[in-house]
Amino acid sequence: MSLRVERDGAAAVLVLDRANVLNAFDEALTSELAAAISDVAADRTVRAVVLTGAGRAFSAGQDLRDRAAALERGDELRLGDELRRRYHPVVRAIREMRKPVIAAVNGIASGAGFGLVAACDVRVASRAASFRAGWARVGLVPDAGAAFFLPRIIGWGRAYDMILSGEPLDADEALRIGLVTRVWRENEFQSAWRAYATTIAGGATEAYALTKEGLNAAWERDFTSFLEVEAALQDRAGRTHDYAEGVRAFLGKRPPGFSGS
Repeated sequence: MSLRVERDGAAAVLVLDRANVLNAFDEALTSELAAAISDVAADRTVRAVVLTGAGRAFSAGQDLRDRAAALERGDELRLGDELRRRYHPVVRAIREMRKPVIAAVNGIASGAGFGLVAACDVRVASRAASFRAGWARVGLVPDAGAAFFLPRIIGWGRAYDMILSGEPLDADEALRIGLVTRVWRENEFQSAWRAYATTIAGGATEAYALTKEGLNAAWERDFTSFLEVEAALQDRAGRTHDYAEGVRAFLGKRPPGFSGS
């Protein structure tokens, strides 16, 4: 198996586990990741999801050894078909999942690994993390949704600069430009992201899902039509058990006990 699936309370942790090749993606890993994401999305006991890597990398991206062998044989590469079959289902499932998906970036995130990070809802990092949009260095364009997500996170100019230069970005610079929202020292990273994920998993899960739905809609709507989406989402949120609990807890001056429903 190239992927470990762990449970930490109501949080599911998906660990990319090909540490000997910096968690580079091969057929097996992308297949296992797609299946695991589908499983946790459907599991009502899972209220938050974390993606992270084993060893010193999150993921170095596509494993190029198979590609090199195909080029040596003179095979015609159909990389668009490969994206549609392997990577697009994964990033689409992350965006459509009605649960917060957190990328806990422990080390190198490059190529498709960087694209996967960008597709997540929240990105947190170890000080040992680095981010590289390295596609142009091998004559390719960004994939795994990166050209869609990255400009929306850090702006068009910064995104294009990262892609043109292919230069790595360290964790502190990623924090400064908003690519990640939290950075922790290496020796505290594991416990810190687990505590963060536990807090998120104990929150108002349905409100988080509706918020994600609204954020996704905001990318594609004009302001006037988005306001109607906002009203419809708030109407749904107002009928949840968690909203009733939140009001009672506020008036009772106590912490809420959200059930995620």
